[in-house]
Amino acid sequence: MNSGINGLDEILHGGLAKGRMYLVHGQPGTGKTLLGMHFLEEGLQNDETVLFIHGEESRQEILANGDAVNIDISDAEFLDLGPESDFFTDDDSYDLVEPSDIERDRYTKRIHEAIREINPSRVVLDPISQLRYVEANEYQFRKRILSFMRFLKQHEITVLVTATLHSKPEYDTELRSLSDGIIKLTRGKEGRRVEATKHRAFGQVGGDHGMEIRENGLEIFPRLIPESHEHTFKPKRIHSGIDELDELLGGGFDQRTVTFISGPTGAGKTSTGTQLLTQAARDGLNSAIYLFEENMETFTHRSESIGIPVTELREEGTLSVNEIEPLALSSEEFAHMVIEQVEEEGTDIVMIDGIDGYTISIQGSQSELVRELHALARYLKNKGVTVLITNEISEITGISEATDNQLSYIADNIAFVSYVEMDGSLRKVTGVLKKRTGNFEKTLREFEITSDGIRVGEPLTGLHGILQGSPMGRATDPVQNE
Repeated sequence: MNSGINGLDEILHGGLAKGRMYLVHGQPGTGKTLLGMHFLEEGLQNDETVLFIHGEESRQEILANGDAVNIDISDAEFLDLGPESDFFTDDDSYDLVEPSDIERDRYTKRIHEAIREINPSRVVLDPISQLRYVEANEYQFRKRILSFMRFLKQHEITVLVTATLHSKPEYDTELRSLSDGIIKLTRGKEGRRVEATKHRAFGQVGGDHGMEIRENGLEIFPRLIPESHEHTFKPKRIHSGIDELDELLGGGFDQRTVTFISGPTGAGKTSTGTQLLTQAARDGLNSAIYLFEENMETFTHRSESIGIPVTELREEGTLSVNEIEPLALSSEEFAHMVIEQVEEEGTDIVMIDGIDGYTISIQGSQSELVRELHALARYLKNKGVTVLITNEISEITGISEATDNQLSYIADNIAFVSYVEMDGSLRKVTGVLKKRTGNFEKTLREFEITSDGIRVGEPLTGLHGILQGSPMGRATDPVQNE
C-alpha cells in the first residue's frame, strides 16, 4: 500500500503492509500529522474510504493545515475524540480523576462504531496518547492497543498512529514493540530527518534520510545506494581542447571517472573545469555545473571574459548551470536533484564547484556530507556519468596535500593548479598527481589565464622545490617564449 510519499515508499521497500499498524513518532512540529494526511489523501485518490481519528485539533484546523501545503482530505471521514468547547464552561463539577472508565468506554465505543459504520481501508489516529490517558497503567494500555490492533486486522485496515517522543524511552516501549512499523521524524540543526527503524515482513533502508516540508507537504529524499546501479567501465577520453593540457593529462581524462581539480583560491580551478566542459560540449556531450561558491552572473561573466561561451552553451542546451542556495538542501535532496537532471536531460558530465561550499551550504555534519558525496560520486560513475569536483586547499603557494577534507580516496584523477614564486612574482603551475586509468606526464607546466583563454606551457625543467612554492634552479619561461 502506497504511503502517498514516494521517498517514504522507497525507504519501506515498496510501501506499507496492508492490515498493519504503523507508529509515526517525533517531537512536536516534525511533521507527524502531515505524514498521516498524505497517507489518507493517497487513499482518497484511489477511491478508498478513509478515517481520521483526532483529538487535539478540530476538523477545521486539520483541513486548514492541509490546505496550507496543498493536501486535501476534505472527503475523509472524521471522528473527533476531543472535548467540546463547552467542557470547561458547562460542566464545572466534572472530576478529572474518577471518570476515566467512562471516558475509556466512550472512546472505545465511538471508534468501534465508526469503523463498523464507515468500513475504512485506512485510519489515522492522531495522537494515540488519547488512548493512553484514559488507561489506569501501561498494562491496561497494552491490552487496549492489542485489542485495537486485532480489531483493525479483522477488518483489514491499515492504520497510522502518531505519538510524541517521550524523554524516557521506556515510556514508549510497549507501543514500539506492538507496532508493525516505526517511522521516526526529527528536526535539528542538520535539518529535518526521517528514519524507518522497524518494518516487519518487508524490512527497510537503514539510516536516516533527508526530509523537507514544502508547498506540497512532505518531501523525502532517501540515501543513495550506489551498489544498486553498477555500470560496466569502458574507457573513453574527455579532452580539454588545449593540446599542452591534454599532453599533461596523458591524452585526457577518461569518462565515468571522478576527477578532483585542487588548488588555492583564485588559481583557476573552476575555469579549468569549465574549459573541460566546453570541449565536451563541442564533442557532443551534455554537462551540468552546480555552483556552491559563486553566483550565476559572476560565473558567467568571468568565464566569458576568458573566451568560454557559457551563455551560448546554455542556449544550445549542452550546458546547465545551477546555483545552489546556502542551507536550503539536505545532502540527499541535492543528490536527488543531480540524479533527476542526469536521468531527465541525459547529462554526461557533472561538475561540483567546490567542496568547501558544498560542506557549508548543504545541511549536515561535515563527516556525513563527505560520505554522502562519496555515495553520489559512486552512483554517478555507475550510471556512466563523469564527475568533476573542484577543491580549494589552504596553501597559497605550493601543494602539500592532494585534497582537503581527506577526500583523495574518492578521486580517480587528481589535477592541481598552484602558485609558485619566480623572480619575486607569483606565477601559476599545473600538474597531475593521480590517474587510475592510465599514464600521465610527471612534469609540471606553467599555467596562465588570459583574455583568450587558458594557456599551458611546455614542461618546466631544471627546477626543484616547485611543490613547496619556491622553485630553485634555472629554466626558460615556456609560456613567455611562445
